[in-house]
Amino acid sequence: MLVSIAILFSSCGASNTLKGTGIGAGAGGALGAGIGAILGGGKGAAWGAGIGAVLGGSAGAVIGHKMDKQKAELEKIKGAQVESINNGEAIKVTFESGILFPTNSSTLSSASKTALDNFATSLVNNPDTDVKIYGHTDNTGSDAINNPLSEKRAAAVYGYLTQRGVAGTRLASQGMGATQPVADNSTASGRTQNRRVEVYILPNAKMVQDAQQGK
Repeated sequence: MLVSIAILFSSCGASNTLKGTGIGAGAGGALGAGIGAILGGGKGAAWGAGIGAVLGGSAGAVIGHKMDKQKAELEKIKGAQVESINNGEAIKVTFESGILFPTNSSTLSSASKTALDNFATSLVNNPDTDVKIYGHTDNTGSDAINNPLSEKRAAAVYGYLTQRGVAGTRLASQGMGATQPVADNSTASGRTQNRRVEVYILPNAKMVQDAQQGK
């Protein structure tokens, strides 16, 4: 059965607020309507019922095991904050923009390329996932500056990963501007945290199929 999961991200800046759920299933609703949308921003992300709850605990456990192995690889990357989301069925990786980019620039720093090289290697070695890249800024400056800067930074990460062998068909990038802060923009420390690139690693249709078959 061909299954595709529609991941819907909110761009309106309402942190941790459920904006909707969605699922696409090439075999006529094979998973039902139980999987909620991943929500970018705020202090986390959620999938609602999750894959395991819809497909059965065993399928969720198979996916979780694969994601745990990749998470362990990613945790070795200097400058990357790695966390499991959706009961371990997906991974969120956060890079502070100061690690990747000079101030007010969307040109990748030379130091960042080692981290992204290692990140790309992990993605190439674990091909059965989709990857969503989101650029964020603090609220310094106007939307006219922040929105395109966040888009260019997300696109720069996208472009570098494709150069390192990650298939572009797996990747998507989007700039969120200053709409989804994770810390207080009134402090220098908070603004540093808000200037970031978040990457979500999600099981693709093949991984879901394999999990259904116990692979």
